[in-house]
Amino acid sequence: MSQTASSFTLADAIAKADGIIEVRRQEALLKTGALQNAILTSANFSIIATDEKGIIQLFNVGAELMLGYLAEEVVNKINPSDIHDPEEVMARAQALSLELATTITPGFEALAFKASRGIEDIYELTYICKDGSRFPAIVSITALRDDYGNIIGYLLIGTDNSVRKQVELELKNAMSVAEKANQAKSDFLSSMSHELRTPLSAILGFAQLIESGSPQPTPTQKRSVDQILQAGWYLLELINEILDLALIESGRLSLSPEPMSLAEVMHECEAMIGPQAQKRGLSITFPRFDVSYFIKADRTRVKQILINLLSNAIKYNKPKGTVVVDCIVKPPGRIRICVEDTGAGLSPEKIAQLFQPFNRLGQEANTEEGTGIGLVMTKRLVELMGGVIGVESIVGKGSVFWIEMNLTTERQPSIDAVEPAMIARAQDHPHQRTLLYVEDNPANLMLVEDLMARRPDIRLLSARDGNSGIEIAQAARPDVILMDINLPGISGIRVLKILADDPQTAHIPVIALSANAMPRDIEKGLDAGFFRYLTKPIKINEFMNTLDEALTFAHARSNPATEEQALS
Repeated sequence: MSQTASSFTLADAIAKADGIIEVRRQEALLKTGALQNAILTSANFSIIATDEKGIIQLFNVGAELMLGYLAEEVVNKINPSDIHDPEEVMARAQALSLELATTITPGFEALAFKASRGIEDIYELTYICKDGSRFPAIVSITALRDDYGNIIGYLLIGTDNSVRKQVELELKNAMSVAEKANQAKSDFLSSMSHELRTPLSAILGFAQLIESGSPQPTPTQKRSVDQILQAGWYLLELINEILDLALIESGRLSLSPEPMSLAEVMHECEAMIGPQAQKRGLSITFPRFDVSYFIKADRTRVKQILINLLSNAIKYNKPKGTVVVDCIVKPPGRIRICVEDTGAGLSPEKIAQLFQPFNRLGQEANTEEGTGIGLVMTKRLVELMGGVIGVESIVGKGSVFWIEMNLTTERQPSIDAVEPAMIARAQDHPHQRTLLYVEDNPANLMLVEDLMARRPDIRLLSARDGNSGIEIAQAARPDVILMDINLPGISGIRVLKILADDPQTAHIPVIALSANAMPRDIEKGLDAGFFRYLTKPIKINEFMNTLDEALTFAHARSNPATEEQALS
């Protein structure tokens, strides 16, 4: 009796377990069916299934809503390529034929070829709706296979890509607008640079002439000229700083990184800043290098950074104070350049405001000139060259400003010694040389005329526009040409090209002398073929040295033996 009861209990348990399994299986089937039904009836994406020949067999609700066709209008009647842009389908066929090195015909084969070879394929083409409207779609196509691996059809799942395309278009338009705005800003900066430098060129040029003229100016006159020069050079520095800062902020400042010796740069800075420190009664000490250290950076900008830090250390130092420059190697592969002063020092509150544009930290009432953008420029330049800048300061004791740069194992290319014949000054030649100056500004022309009056070895010719300059150059064959860029009629760069294309004048070195002083202007001029590019206002020593260099070059060219010797 107990055995029978036990058997019924076990059978009941098995039956009950089987019942539970069946219920769960039915629930799973219902859930799977519900999921499949939800997918097929989804309005968010189109699902199109075809047979192995590409004829549509399934066209879900999403496809109907997107394309405007009812399922009965397309099932067993057309293939998916019929609702694609035919030109795009043809282009896809050609592209795939090249990619896969086989001939693929336009039509459904072009859509399904990769999928039929088991290659994952997601493409972007234009769908054409029943009413003729179009929209971009992203379509994923997969081959459907039976249990034996044979293809029985294809499944295409597509989504409307219009929103993303619209966003991309808007982004592209926004970038185009930003690019045009940046270009307009650059053009404005270049124009402003030219317009501000042009009057300064006359002011500083003639002031330098008076300062170095004969007879020498009286003490009263010299004091006045010194004030003009001091204010003029300061104004030029201010213009340069503001324009440089604007270039950096717009991302258009070009740098020319090269391996450079720290010892050489330090020596140049010492020569440039030493007189300023001596004038103020300050002691300045530079490091002496037992080991050669090289960094890869823009040489001009590194000097600009160091001169700015050194100038500040001198300007804001105490009477008879000291400035100490030091270099400390910092692992891994960096070097720290420190500029220490014995000035008043900075509080933590002022240090926090240090690198804010036009913030002079309360020094506005001080007699020292300044713009409040020097350190901002310095920080931006250091960071653009992969470095960092910092400061440590104690109120009443002084400050240490430092920059850290990456060391490099690269070295500067060696430069062969120049033959003496190539550095002889133009006045050493017994025959008078000819200089043609093409310039439309009377003040600039007068300045160069006065400068050339001090050079009896040079005969000056002038032209007021580009066309006249070309005619005079072809007729007189000058030794050197000095060329403004912004000329009436045709630009100086266009004149240079015409002269370079003429065998009669192609050999003549042409020096640009322009108020277009933005880095991109200088780069554009040198790329065009100018021998040198000088910016206004004229620095008389630099101008004379460049002129002598061009005259020596012209002399060497006119004497092949000298040129061959100089180049050997």
